Amino acid sequence: MIRNLFRSLEAVHGMIYFAPEAESRYASVGLDRPGGYFASRAAALGPVGAEVVIATFYNFNPEIVRARIPQAWEKVTPERLLELRWEAADEALAKALPDDLKEITELAKRAAERSKEMLSGRTLFAAYARLPWPDEPRLQLFHAQTLLREFRGDGHLAALLRHNITGIEALVLHVATGDYPADVLRKTRAWSEEQWAATVDDLQKRGLVGEDQLLTDKGRELRDGIEDDTDRMAAPAYDVLSDQEKQRFVELAAPLSKAVVDAGMIPGRR
Repeated sequence: MIRNLFRSLEAVHGMIYFAPEAESRYASVGLDRPGGYFASRAAALGPVGAEVVIATFYNFNPEIVRARIPQAWEKVTPERLLELRWEAADEALAKALPDDLKEITELAKRAAERSKEMLSGRTLFAAYARLPWPDEPRLQLFHAQTLLREFRGDGHLAALLRHNITGIEALVLHVATGDYPADVLRKTRAWSEEQWAATVDDLQKRGLVGEDQLLTDKGRELRDGIEDDTDRMAAPAYDVLSDQEKQRFVELAAPLSKAVVDAGMIPGRR
C-alpha cells in the first residue's frame, strides 16, 4: 500500500525533471540540462559543494556533478533557482491538472506535514521541509509530493547503504529487473560503457545478476529487501491517514499522474 501511495502521485512531481518550462528557465540563467537538474534540485540545500550533491543524489557519476557544482552558483543563486522551479512547475502542471485539487491536496499535505516531524537522517528532505508552502493550489500539491518523494528517497539511500550497494550498482540492479533500458539510466547518470560493464561483471561474480543480465534469485531477494526497507521507512509519513483516506488518496492521485503521463510530460511513460 505504501508503494502505491507514493507511485499514485509521483508523476506530479517527477515531471519537473523533464519539463521544457524548467529547462528553458534554467538555460536563461546559463545552465545546461544536467546543470539545471543538479542545481535546481540541490537549491533547497543552499550553495553547497559537489560532494554534498554527490552524497544526496547518490547514483550519478561524481564527475558530471563536479563539472557543474559549485560553478552553477556563480551564475544564479539557489533562491532564484527555487523561484524558477516553482514557476516552471506551475506552468507545466496547468496543462494537465484540473482546477479542483482540494481533496487530494489536503491529504497529501497532511502526509507531508507528518513527514516533517521525522527529519533525522534525511538531508535532502530536510532542506525541502524548511521551505514555506506556496499559495497556488497546483504548487501546494507539487510541493507536498516533492516532500514525500524526498522523504522516501532519503530512506531509499539508507536502505542501499545498509545493503552495501553503490549508486551505479543500484542502477544496474534496476535495469536487471527487465523494467528499464540500460542505455537510458547509464547515459542520464553519465556512467561510461566500461564502468557499466565492470559493474555488471562484478554483480555477476557476486551471484546477483545472471549471464542474461537479469536478476538471479539472490539478486531479486536483495532488491526486494531494499524496496521493502524503503517502504518501511516511508510508511510513517502516511500514518496520519486512515485506511479509508489512504484508499481515497490513491483514487484521487492516480488519475492526476495519468494525466501528466498522457500529456507527454515524462519521456518513455505512456
